[in-house]
Amino acid sequence: MNFKKHLGWIIAGAVVLLLVVWCVTGYNGLVSMDEKVSNNWANVETQYQRRADLIPNLVNTVKGYAAHESSTLENVVKARSEATQVKLDADNLTPEKLAQYQKAQGNISTALGRLLMVAENYPQLKANENFINLQEQLESTENRITVARRDFNNSAKEYNVAIRRFPKNILAGLFGFEKKSYFEAAEGAEKAPEVKF
Repeated sequence: MNFKKHLGWIIAGAVVLLLVVWCVTGYNGLVSMDEKVSNNWANVETQYQRRADLIPNLVNTVKGYAAHESSTLENVVKARSEATQVKLDADNLTPEKLAQYQKAQGNISTALGRLLMVAENYPQLKANENFINLQEQLESTENRITVARRDFNNSAKEYNVAIRRFPKNILAGLFGFEKKSYFEAAEGAEKAPEVKF
């Protein structure tokens, strides 16, 4: 009789121990995923900062050749200034804040596109070694931004799936793990750009 009583306590203790181990490993797994999302967000910000850092050099290079294109140059500088003022914290990536950030970055892309179109009108500028180098760095940075955004979205998806799946959704609810937002295509991106000659 005594053995059965001890066996019951041993089984109950084993179940409690398994539950504690599951909670600890589940929580730690969610923390790791959350940190991966934060790290990938930092990588996105780093690439956007790299682009923002290239802009003054590009503007100054073009300025020497196209001084009368001052409104285009001013728009690029203004868009850069506005975009660098929009700050986001990886722990507070609401869809609204992410859309605001994305809009500011989109304004830079639009302004840079206009700047590069202006450069097309100046053959001597297009042949300038500094301009060519900056243009290549900018193109490389745009590719890095795309990769960083994709990596961020993938880690956010992995995290979001984990916090919604049973039984980890119980832990996520208990410890306040909340869904992360994604980068989405910019408004109007579904339409092909119109090219006119």
